[in-house]
Amino acid sequence: MSKTVKSFEELNVWQNARELVKLIYKFTKKDKFARDYSLIDQIRRASVSIMSNIAEGFERGSNKEFTHFLYIAKGSCGEVRSQSYVAFDQQYISEEDFNEVKQGCEKLSAMVSNLIRYLGTKDSRRQKL
Repeated sequence: MSKTVKSFEELNVWQNARELVKLIYKFTKKDKFARDYSLIDQIRRASVSIMSNIAEGFERGSNKEFTHFLYIAKGSCGEVRSQSYVAFDQQYISEEDFNEVKQGCEKLSAMVSNLIRYLGTKDSRRQKL
């Protein structure tokens, strides 16, 4: 049985995206990382893009548009994962930190994929999630 979701803040996928953003901001404030302004800007923007696209798509009001924005969010999730390799390779983050980001991105990407699949089974005008 599904419940009516009234705001994007209620979505677990958005909540997880928010946690990933917090994690990225935490890691990009570390000494070595903090000096690589270009990578900081890119990885922060990509992480914020995930939660922003989930929110924007939800607010559009149709499953078709929501799905479009979820695909963009999924792409940004891959971008964050890829940029975390750069941060790890440059020794800006530890292996433990890298694994935390990587696993968070993989989990979030799977959640987005599941939501895309779910929306594909619903009418084009969203009633319940």
